Amino acid sequence: MVIAPMWIRRPEMLHRLAYAAAALSFAGQIVASVVRGAGWPTFLAVLLAGAGVVLSRWHPWAGLAVTSAATFAVTEVGADPLSVWMMAVFVLFSVTFRGEPPLAATALVAVFFLGAFMTVGGFRGGAVAGTAALFSAVAGGATGAALRIHRDQWWMLEDRAVRAIATREIEADRRVAEERLRIARDLHDVVGHQIALLSMNLGVAEIGLPAGADRSREALVTARSHARTVIVETQRILALLRRGDEPSGDEALRPTPSIDGLGALIASFERAGLTVDPEIEVPAGLVEPAVGVTVFRVVQEALTNAYRHGEGPATVAVRERDERISVTVENRVGPGAGPGGGLGLVGMRERVESSNGRLTIDRDGGRFLVRAEFDPAGAVIR
Repeated sequence: MVIAPMWIRRPEMLHRLAYAAAALSFAGQIVASVVRGAGWPTFLAVLLAGAGVVLSRWHPWAGLAVTSAATFAVTEVGADPLSVWMMAVFVLFSVTFRGEPPLAATALVAVFFLGAFMTVGGFRGGAVAGTAALFSAVAGGATGAALRIHRDQWWMLEDRAVRAIATREIEADRRVAEERLRIARDLHDVVGHQIALLSMNLGVAEIGLPAGADRSREALVTARSHARTVIVETQRILALLRRGDEPSGDEALRPTPSIDGLGALIASFERAGLTVDPEIEVPAGLVEPAVGVTVFRVVQEALTNAYRHGEGPATVAVRERDERISVTVENRVGPGAGPGGGLGLVGMRERVESSNGRLTIDRDGGRFLVRAEFDPAGAVIR
């Protein structure tokens, strides 16, 4: 991150420097007047310019006018107006740096400088002195205005950077929260289905008990009660997670995805224009439902990235070896594709880890690779 210069972070520093330079010019003129033995009119004229400098701190336009008008008084008494010119120029710089209209302020100072030069000054010093008076006023006003514009642009860029970072963080939080809700919904559907089957089988076992097996019947009744409690509590927790955050009611009503739905998923991307080379080598009914949901979501997110940022075909491989499930999606990175924010990858990693798996993401040699591996424990139905 680039650090702003000191004068941008503390703009009052330039004001202090400008007034310090004006005070130095004032002190120099006073000392010069004393050394030359000038009379009291000269001192009054210089004091008038100093009073204008002080006044400009609270009333910029009034102070600028008084300091500039003091050139008439200094020139009238025959003193060199150079120091007063410098005082007025420094005040002009401070006034325009504060944001006052630079053209009007510069014109005000220039009119007083040239008016004093051409009237009471009698064109003393010739064209060189007149040109110096004019361009010193222009330089003071232009410098103050230019620095103010540069400072405002810097602040604007800094504000945009802060907003961009905040927007990125909000988007990241939204994407992660959305993926967590999908994980919660999918796992709820899978767990709910399994618990429902368990409860049904317990009921069948209870009916099949012989007469006199009262203790076994009571145990089965208690187990069925606990199963119903698990379903109710799971639904309650999921309702809390979904409250106000579910994207739409239709999303909640969709069936839980599984490996069996990979064909339809790949076909949908092919209809959108993405060429996919699939290799699905997992027997039907082999994978645990929770892992099947995760495999589906990994392939979905990886193909989405391939469609948005990739070029050419994408390969999808889902294999089972020694009860270990592996998912690999690879595609060539498209031209002009940046490194990406990786917001969807955050949710993908959380989903894989929640299913006792490991996610590897690699981008090398113009290829983008997503690989998920699931350990035998809990991945395959035995």
